[in-house]
Amino acid sequence: MPYAITNGARIRTNTPAENAYNALDAANRAIALRQLRLSTGKRINSAADDVAGYITVRALNARVMGIRTALNAVGDAGSLSAIAQDALDNIQNLIAQIKEAASQASSGALGTDEKVSLARAAYRLAQQIQSVVDSTTFGGRQLIDGSFSAEFVIGYMADNSLITLSIDLTSANVTDFNVDSSSFWLTVTSNTNFAGVTGLDLEELNNVSSSSLGIFDSGTITTTLQSLDMALQNVNKVASYLGGIINRLSSQEDLLKSQITNYNAAISRIEDADVAKEQLELIRAQFLQQTSLISLAQANQQPQVFLQLFR
Repeated sequence: MPYAITNGARIRTNTPAENAYNALDAANRAIALRQLRLSTGKRINSAADDVAGYITVRALNARVMGIRTALNAVGDAGSLSAIAQDALDNIQNLIAQIKEAASQASSGALGTDEKVSLARAAYRLAQQIQSVVDSTTFGGRQLIDGSFSAEFVIGYMADNSLITLSIDLTSANVTDFNVDSSSFWLTVTSNTNFAGVTGLDLEELNNVSSSSLGIFDSGTITTTLQSLDMALQNVNKVASYLGGIINRLSSQEDLLKSQITNYNAAISRIEDADVAKEQLELIRAQFLQQTSLISLAQANQQPQVFLQLFR
């Protein structure tokens, strides 16, 4: 703390000038600091500005980067689920059309040729189901052929433990969908367990002929209709499973976006400069700089007074 010391008539030490110089140096440092904060927009430009604040801001920035990564993973999981659900909706429509054809074939008003034509048309729909399964991919992997399973990191705990969401569309996980079979496949080719229904083979539609109606025969058509209805329900159950995942991902996405906003607000409160305040401090420092220069000039004139003693 400076004191107003004059040292009387001693001229080897000009204390008033030193005090004025120190005040000028402090004003210059204050001006440099305010100009730095105004130019960068940050109150904390180095750890020396605020040791505790510096550590807190760096930790919060790391947290935000992790949340942004999780947000990207949530977006990927949502896209994957939407693609799979859309494919299942398409398959649901195709199965419904196959069931409609089987229902028409159950009518006694239709002849053998009409029933064969319905079976052939239904088989084309079954082939389209296979096309949907084959073309539903994400990241180079098939989604609905009974083999897909993946975990997505959707958040982090305080100790950086992972919060994950599993999307399991494997046949082994079918019990979680309440599907009425021990396995769930949508593959049509050479498959006797279509959509979780044991014994339902859509390849049999291609074997219907005028000499053998097969699964469209009056003795088996009831079982065929029941099997197709069960397959339709199973596909809908899997689709509803994905719908629930999409809803959760939407909620998690909203949460992560809000967290990023809140963390950024906290970082801004600690790190960013208050422009209005810094401008006021800059003007104050500039005023002190000018007064220090005047005081220094006046203090440097004092030794001239003592020279009068030698005249």
